[in-house]
Amino acid sequence: MGLRSFLDDKVAPHFHDGGKLQKYYVFYEMFDTMLYSPDSVTRSAAHVRDGIDLKRIMMTVWFATFPAILFGLYNTGYQANLQINDFNFSPVPGWRSDLVMALTGFDYTSFWSNMVHGLVYYVPILITVYLVGFIWEGLFAWKRGHEVNEGFFVTGILFTLILPPAIPLWQVALGISFGVVIGKEVFGGTGKNFLNPALVGRAFLYFAYPAQMSGDAVWTAVDNFSGATPLSLAANGDLNFAAGLSQNALSAGAHSLSWMDTFLGGIQGCIGETSVIAIALGALFLLFTKIASWRIMLGVLVGMIAMSLVFNGAGSDSNPMFAMPWYWHLTVGGFAFGLVFMATDPVSASMTNTGKLIFGALIGVMTVLIRVVNPAFPEGIMLAILFANLCAPLIDYFVTQANIRRRLRRTGGAV
Repeated sequence: MGLRSFLDDKVAPHFHDGGKLQKYYVFYEMFDTMLYSPDSVTRSAAHVRDGIDLKRIMMTVWFATFPAILFGLYNTGYQANLQINDFNFSPVPGWRSDLVMALTGFDYTSFWSNMVHGLVYYVPILITVYLVGFIWEGLFAWKRGHEVNEGFFVTGILFTLILPPAIPLWQVALGISFGVVIGKEVFGGTGKNFLNPALVGRAFLYFAYPAQMSGDAVWTAVDNFSGATPLSLAANGDLNFAAGLSQNALSAGAHSLSWMDTFLGGIQGCIGETSVIAIALGALFLLFTKIASWRIMLGVLVGMIAMSLVFNGAGSDSNPMFAMPWYWHLTVGGFAFGLVFMATDPVSASMTNTGKLIFGALIGVMTVLIRVVNPAFPEGIMLAILFANLCAPLIDYFVTQANIRRRLRRTGGAV
């Protein structure tokens, strides 16, 4: 109550009409609604069909990411502590390693040591994303004369989870700037963008700084350590889908790897993308609350399975990715995270029910196609979703036209 009264009595009058800081009201409103519910709300319900609004949708998606965040923190620290202890690699010099050493040490058998090590890498990324992102959001809202939308609340958290832990913070700032400005604001802001802003930012970093986004050295926060992801191992022929890693990979210092390891998530990868079971918990929550479309999720899964079976049947003597079963495609890379949190973005996805199934299937097919056929891109879900975003309006158009033609046939041509 003390803070609420202070804001209402001492601070707010300066930003409201007639106040000396009136033109900066949008920044005050952004800060105030982050702490409390808006003071101006609709009192009448004459035309309300649903109690959901943009803020509730964004908060629901945000809560759904918690399992992936918590496991990502643990796994980031676990991967680093494991290499420090097992192979005597040195931690990355700097305040992060000094803080971990002072608080918990580098004990990979300790839950808290792993969590602390993960936090000292994730929290700076999170702060950078929200600080830079809200500056851009505030500037565009100020220029256009409206309040800051809640859309970035989810965009920011998703962006942090699709980054490698060792990425430089200046690249984090550059990536989220590109995603917000070029991926969303230039088209009018939240609800008017046709591409997923978080994926736009990641795609920019992927093509601008490939070594820091996909090189083997970026997945684990230790000095001079290079650890390949399961997708990279599979593309190089070092992963036997039935028996695990090849002898070449094991002799090079890699730990054993099974499908269950990729399902649980104790592997190299982006912060929030490694654990399928943690992502599945978020998916169940989104489906239960009816925030995410089950049609899109089903379409992505069916498309991926169908294309995997096609490649499995075709086979190849030179490309080991042809042999990757669909259940490996599901658990490696960012497929599960993209299926649940990126493909289901209601703004950039198809709107019609049939279109959602087609949209999802296109993502699943394109993901496997890119992974298997294009050796330059071991991961395919990011590009597949962005491609499907471009096709979403066309998909809805053809679905709508097909519905119109069917109705005309039923009514004999009458409108």
